[in-house]
Amino acid sequence: MKIITTQFGEIEVSQDRILTFSEGFYAFEELKKYVLIQPDNSYFKWLTSIDRPEIAFPLFAARLLDENYPQIDEHEAFGIVTLNKDPLKITVNMRAPVYINQYDKSGYHTILEGENYSFYYNLFVE
Repeated sequence: MKIITTQFGEIEVSQDRILTFSEGFYAFEELKKYVLIQPDNSYFKWLTSIDRPEIAFPLFAARLLDENYPQIDEHEAFGIVTLNKDPLKITVNMRAPVYINQYDKSGYHTILEGENYSFYYNLFVE
């Protein structure tokens, strides 16, 4: 299937690349199917909706920022990135991670309770 994305234009998505988020995302509960796109030589990944490809979440692997970040089963944790033209204002939401299991093609969005993780973790500092 082909989708037209804002970031990458038209891309071909095979069925085996589609991830299912059975609960959707907070504020996007109706969107359940996504594809994970990683541009060459980039630490960022883009979780792009299949049904509404204009909806895409830039992600950053949480373990790259904190090697002790909570992992759950075989799911890898990602923080949603808030982009900004000023690199010093780019943040990663470490408090409400996205967990993705590449093996069974599933994922979920959650909020960590009682943890000391920030909603606005600065990705870059001076």
